[in-house]
Amino acid sequence: MKALPKSRILRFTEKAIHLARRAVSRYSSKFSKHRYTLPQHVVLLCLKVRKNTTYRGLLDELIEMPRIRRALELAELPTASTLCKAFSRLDMAVWRVILDLSATLLPTSGVVGVDASGFDRSHASKHYMKRAELTIQ
Repeated sequence: MKALPKSRILRFTEKAIHLARRAVSRYSSKFSKHRYTLPQHVVLLCLKVRKNTTYRGLLDELIEMPRIRRALELAELPTASTLCKAFSRLDMAVWRVILDLSATLLPTSGVVGVDASGFDRSHASKHYMKRAELTIQ
């Protein structure tokens, strides 16, 4: 039987686990139960946001996704409350590091803006120029 091609969600998971392993330590504390790693928690939370679902909804879907569980090396799934607590424990710095690391995966075009819209400042509105006290010549 032919091997199935990788789906977009599987490729996303593989990239996310790679980035998470670079961004965070293996466990949050030396006193942790060592049941789930911190990168596993980070990727599960990323999957929750990507799929725009609830914690329980994500876990229901993961039951039917053995390839995703294998990519995350999950022998068993955490409970919804475990994921919720993991999210509340993670600092914003973790998400910023993952954002910075993921930005390096994308090609750059050289066109940027202050607000990341890609618009040049020479086309700024009069209201913005007055509010920001700018003079563009």
